[in-house]
Amino acid sequence: MDPRNKTTVTEFILQGFPIIPELEIFLFVLFLLIYVLSLTGHLLIIMLTCMDYHLHTPMYFFLTNFFFLEIVITTTVVPKMLANLLAEKKTISFLGCVVQCFFYFLVGTAELFVLSAMSFDRYVAICDPLHYSTILTWKLCHYLILGSWLGGLLSISIPTVLKLQLPFCGPNIINHFFCDSGPLIKLACSDTRLIQLLDFFLFSLVVLSSLILTIVSYINIAITILRIPCTSGRGKAFSTCAAHLTVVALGYGSTIFIYVTPSQVSSLEMNKLVCVLNVFVTPALSPFIFSLRNEKVKEALKSAIAKCLALAHR
Repeated sequence: MDPRNKTTVTEFILQGFPIIPELEIFLFVLFLLIYVLSLTGHLLIIMLTCMDYHLHTPMYFFLTNFFFLEIVITTTVVPKMLANLLAEKKTISFLGCVVQCFFYFLVGTAELFVLSAMSFDRYVAICDPLHYSTILTWKLCHYLILGSWLGGLLSISIPTVLKLQLPFCGPNIINHFFCDSGPLIKLACSDTRLIQLLDFFLFSLVVLSSLILTIVSYINIAITILRIPCTSGRGKAFSTCAAHLTVVALGYGSTIFIYVTPSQVSSLEMNKLVCVLNVFVTPALSPFIFSLRNEKVKEALKSAIAKCLALAHR
């Protein structure tokens, strides 16, 4: 076909979830409540960390950055999805779709690197506590966060530029509730095998390299914990890692299932359900996972509530 005769797609239709229209209101309310709960939890922990000097440590510095990334990634996807649940025409512009895809993968990749930095923090704290402050300096902490953003940017820049070059001539229906890379590429009117291979290679490189760093850190942590003679000491050491391990398991498990396994293994419908876990469930649970077992956060929250009550009674 002559390229001049191809119709250029200016917007995409997000198919979302194959449900009857009557259920869309229910899903809108449910997802809105989860989104508000997630934002509230993340912002609360971030504010507590900024206000309480007891939490001005590398561990909480990484945690606040991780929570900031979770706020960005959910806000990149959720508001448009909520609007489409109420709209008759569930569309997104071509530029809006590319921007959404770019920020979703930029922030998602940075999250994985931040999780690795958090595992390194736990490794130093447990395996070499006497040199913790000299190894994990504030300068190094800032470099690790900057490196996480740069790693995300470098890993998605080339695929994003290549996707912008793709011709889209119809159909324009994306089988997802946001502009995910795989469903978007499938709509291109050209051979996309090279881009799909590049995506798979880069996703695998980022996920597996950051996961290996995390696994190596935790193998050394486990060896150190097992050498602690008293049971209470082992329990206390493990409790400082339990929340991070839970989030690592949820985050890496869903990411590997969607983006690292070959496309033939998992269907798009199953991928959508797992993306709900990534975008809604894990971000909503992570503030509770990190704070419920953390005495310092509990104390900071009690102190903040006490101060608010004191101000209210003046």
